[in-house]
Amino acid sequence: MNDKPNENKLVTVEKNILPVLILRGLVVFPNMALNFDISRKKSILAVEKAMNANQEIFVVAQKEINMERPKSKDLYDMGVVAKIRQILYQGGNILRVLIEGVKRAKSKNYFFDGEYVKSEIIICKSLSQNLNAKNKALLRKAKELFADYLSIYPKIPPDLLIGIKSIKDLGEISDYITSNIMLEYSEKQEILEELNTVKRIEKLLVFLNNELNILKIENDIAIKLKDSIDKNQKDYFLREQIRVISQELGEDDEPYYESRDYIKKIKKLNLDKDILKKLKSECDRFSKMPSGSSEASMCRSYIEECIGLPWNKRTRDSSNLEKVSEILDKNHFGLNEVKERISEILAVKKLTKNIKNQIICLVGPPGVGKTSIAKSISESLDKKFARVSLGGIKDESEIRGHRRTYIGAMPGRIISAIKKAGTKNPLVLLDEIDKLCKDYHGDPSAALLEVLDSEQNNKFLDHYIDIPFDLSEVFFITTANDKSEIPLPLYDRMEVINLYSYTYEEKFNIAKNHLIPKLLLKNGLSRRKFTIDDASIYYIIDCYTKEAGVREVERKISSIMRKAAKLILTTKNKSVNVNKKLVLKMLGPEKFKKEKINRKSEIGLVRGLAWTSVGGETMPIEVSLMKGKGKVQITGSLGDVMKESAQLAVSYIRSNYSKLGINQDFYNKTDIHIHAPEGAVQKDGPSAGVTMTTALVSALSNRPVRQDIAMTGEITLKGRVLPIGGLKEKTIAAYKAGVKTVIIPSENKNDLYNIDEKVKKSLHFIMAENLDTVFKNSLEK
Repeated sequence: MNDKPNENKLVTVEKNILPVLILRGLVVFPNMALNFDISRKKSILAVEKAMNANQEIFVVAQKEINMERPKSKDLYDMGVVAKIRQILYQGGNILRVLIEGVKRAKSKNYFFDGEYVKSEIIICKSLSQNLNAKNKALLRKAKELFADYLSIYPKIPPDLLIGIKSIKDLGEISDYITSNIMLEYSEKQEILEELNTVKRIEKLLVFLNNELNILKIENDIAIKLKDSIDKNQKDYFLREQIRVISQELGEDDEPYYESRDYIKKIKKLNLDKDILKKLKSECDRFSKMPSGSSEASMCRSYIEECIGLPWNKRTRDSSNLEKVSEILDKNHFGLNEVKERISEILAVKKLTKNIKNQIICLVGPPGVGKTSIAKSISESLDKKFARVSLGGIKDESEIRGHRRTYIGAMPGRIISAIKKAGTKNPLVLLDEIDKLCKDYHGDPSAALLEVLDSEQNNKFLDHYIDIPFDLSEVFFITTANDKSEIPLPLYDRMEVINLYSYTYEEKFNIAKNHLIPKLLLKNGLSRRKFTIDDASIYYIIDCYTKEAGVREVERKISSIMRKAAKLILTTKNKSVNVNKKLVLKMLGPEKFKKEKINRKSEIGLVRGLAWTSVGGETMPIEVSLMKGKGKVQITGSLGDVMKESAQLAVSYIRSNYSKLGINQDFYNKTDIHIHAPEGAVQKDGPSAGVTMTTALVSALSNRPVRQDIAMTGEITLKGRVLPIGGLKEKTIAAYKAGVKTVIIPSENKNDLYNIDEKVKKSLHFIMAENLDTVFKNSLEK
């Protein structure tokens, strides 16, 4: 049979100019759908141009894959006219395109001078092919080899074989098979360029046969590899036998057996699915590690840390408010307002059945019992207690923990405290929250925001544990000496309770009823062996301590008890009775003299009141006048605010000289020296304005100031007296100094409610709206 008349011919049916999409390492065939990403600007513009027209684009491959900017000579002439079915804009100037090949086409000329590449193309069409005996044989052979290829190559779905059963055309089946097998792109281009369908399928059969031989060789290699793996499995089985023998001999410390024990412990914890899955995964990883390796040691530490956490362990809280009050009264003298507020907060928690309320923040000077109050609350509620010291922490990892990628990584202090407490609902004391630091390592106060926020801390993520842990049942209490140093976002999350300085009588009662019984037990003494009279306790408080709290009182009494214990053991004395004379002998010379008021009125000397982080103090202000040119000198380690108060006082006097009975030109002829004694102590704040102005007026008008009076308040240029803070501490300082009258701003009248009753009865308060009231009551005529 003669086949020549039926051979395919290239028939030019039409010419057209289309945008060109240049591919690297990809060849598209007619009836082939292909999804790929493009990033070249010209290619993206070509696709967009085609989408705006009839969605037709000429797709052609470049000869060298690595060429970034190909020219005409670098492109094949034969390509495919394709329809763009879908485009998707990705991030980073990447466009995902889905195209479908329609028909072969050949480029007559490429144009690179525009925004995108264009080409004048010639559409190629094949004549129909008669199926003679030879062509049928080629068709059958192609299907047979493709079936063999699918059976060997696992990455291609076998259902592709169904698609070729109905194909009768040599050209169509050649394109179908070529587009679905793994060939070099140059070989695929060779098949695309062949327009004679008989020659096309013959070339395909050669390429397909070579590919089958390569696949068979790869399969042989895979079988040999499998045999090798089987050998490894055999070795593993033998090693398992050795482990069993080691276990029988009591040498079962291998990671495999440890991991099995860990999994048993993890199952008993009743964890959530996700947590259980993660810990089991860690155990499986640990079981495959060599014994004694550093990685196995790190993995073991992590698993043990997670198992040691109280995921579902809770203590039953006491809800007896009478017990709370009883324990607080037993362990702490005074502090009635504090006890009342704590009882109120706990009552609300009981009624709401919800611990997710405001965090308590105890603010007060050192030694007033903030930490011991927290311990008493945990005792009264039957909660476990854990303390976290925050003073000086400057690394966020101290709160959140270190990531396991670091050598020596460990959980943060919060998780460590929970583990130490052993329950999910302990009382955790965050001590010295105002002493947090901040540097390039991070801001630990920011890490605490999540810890102290009841809306977020139910899924607190420690960097080391890397599993969410519920902190919502933890009762957090924080302490601080100065609330102005607490970061505002943290301050906003807390219920602040102020603890003030102890009065003279409170210190005596605490020492007598709480400290002495505790210290007797600590030093191995009893009431029979050691006694101390009340006068001696007052003497210790007056002459050996100067503080807001009672820590130094405790140290001094403890020192006396140690010396008494030595006397009992080294002499014939069976007991020691301590009096003032013996206190002086044991503790040495007095450290502080009890402040005595000079009853005689003086010119230019006024007693002010100051607040410090350790309580209130009296602060005398002195003014001396000298002949000069109006120079004002200020000494005594005064801060900028106090220096401004001095300037303010001078300006007020200059504008009111006639009313005050002062020479008009005093500021031209007189030098003024203002001094605050104890020059080594830094002082600052606006509340000394009243004191400085009174001292200046006294010196300039030659009017003495009453010395049984103390004052505090901020002033304005018009002479108004503005409110101040720390009134309770200041009045306690006045009470200790023996002052009888205190002048305070009238706007601080409501603050008298918080002042101790004994202090309130001992002092006479004068409310001043302006400086006229101050001068009237403090200056003598």
